[in-house]
Order: sequence, then structure tokens, then C-alpha cells
Amino acid sequence: MKVVIFCGGFGLRLREHSETVPKPMVKIGYRPILWHSMRYYAHFGYQDFVLCLGYKADIIKDYFLRYDETLSNDFVLSNGARDVELLRQDIKDWRISFHDTGLRASIGERLRAVRNQLQGEEIFLANYGDVLTDAPIADMVEDFREHDKVAAFVSVQPATYTFHLVGTDDEPQNGEAKVVTRLDDVRTSDLWINGGHFIFRKEIFDYLRPGEDLVAEPLHRLIADGQLITYKHKGFWAPLDTLKDLELLQSEYESGSPPWALWDRAEDA
Repeated sequence: MKVVIFCGGFGLRLREHSETVPKPMVKIGYRPILWHSMRYYAHFGYQDFVLCLGYKADIIKDYFLRYDETLSNDFVLSNGARDVELLRQDIKDWRISFHDTGLRASIGERLRAVRNQLQGEEIFLANYGDVLTDAPIADMVEDFREHDKVAAFVSVQPATYTFHLVGTDDEPQNGEAKVVTRLDDVRTSDLWINGGHFIFRKEIFDYLRPGEDLVAEPLHRLIADGQLITYKHKGFWAPLDTLKDLELLQSEYESGSPPWALWDRAEDA
């Protein structure tokens, strides 16, 4: 099963880094967040990746072309530094295809651009490439197979955000004062958002028109046809949109047990 990863955007909200590298290449520990996202899928056996490139695509290509397992894994050096025995490897079983899908293309346009790479795939996965989670995606895929639906996504509660939801005594007009009746911390509310992890059948392309984004039009057509489902996940989920998000992910990584690194737990078991 192939995994499409959208990693061609500008990442303007993380401008401090995106001016030198594309956002998917911002590092969490030794490796870019794109690697962490791919390693998450590989943990479940999904190792065939289709990268939708755009902004600074050359940096992403160069990273994998020059990938050196010894820089981020334990190894044994012997024979006067001529022999290297890796004690752990990351990407040797991965298949990665790289596709320039346009500098300013929408997510929907990027998906249409790699349609030919998905020939023969009844079901495929897709991801924004800048969010990390510990969601049991393999279980969700197996359940999805049992449903006669075209698309699914993981929905999450935005626990990493600190804004508040406001309720008033009446629907306010623009600029009109209203009495506040409720002020809820978003982290404890019943608000659910799109977590950026998708499961699609090939029929998704019947709902996606040229020039459209992925969510705005196609998913609403799916809703109208009763063809979209979601899997609510209450575990870990975090995006990389701002420096604050980066600090959170770095802190989780430096704890020694980042919650999205399910592969580390499997090896320690």
C-alpha cells in the first residue's frame, strides 16, 4: 500500500526555518520531521512512499540521496575504520518516488499530479508530512476495508493549542457587543479537527476536480454522498506550524521517549 506525502508547501508560519529549508526538512532531533512521518508509516509495514514535492524540492531529494545510516544509528567500526557494522538501520526497505508537483499547487492539485503513480492501488494513504501522531493507523486501515466508503481521515482534539472557544447569548453581527456565556479551553472542549492522516480508495479522483484543494470541495462532495468517515483518536497528535510547535516536538524527542516513535517501543519490547 502506497503512502502519498504532501511536502511541497512554503511553510510560511515557520519562516525562520522555511527560508533555508522546506518545512518537512525541519529537524526533530537528528532527522527531519518528514523522516519521522515516514518512519511512523514504515512501522506498520507501509514502506512505499510517493513524495509530492514543490518548494525547495532539491533539498529533500539531496537528503535521501546522501542518506548516511551511520550519522543517526549505532554502529561498530573495525579493521582500521574500513569496516562498518550497523547495529540498526532505518530506510533500507523503503521505496521512495520523488515528484515535482508544482511550486504553488494546492494539496488537491498535488494529489492529481501523482495519480499515475497510484495505478493498481485500490486503497492508499496520504499525509500532510508535518504532523506526528501515535494513532493505530493499521487498525484503521483494516476497519476501513470493511466499509464501503471512499475516504476516511483521523480526527483529533487540538491539545497542543491554548486558545479558548467563546459562546455568547446570541449570534453576534460583525463588531456587535454580546454577553459572553461560555469560555472553554480548546484542550478540554469536545472540538475535533482534521488530523491530516487520510485513507483513500481510488474513487477519490472521481470527486477531485482540476484546480481544487483536497478538503474544501472534494470532501464536501463525499459528505453529500455519505462516503466520508472519520476515526477519532484521543492519543498524541501534534503539528509543526510554529516555533512553539517545534519546541514542543523537540522537548518530546529529548525526553527519550517521543510518543510518535512507536518503532522504538516495539524494539524495546
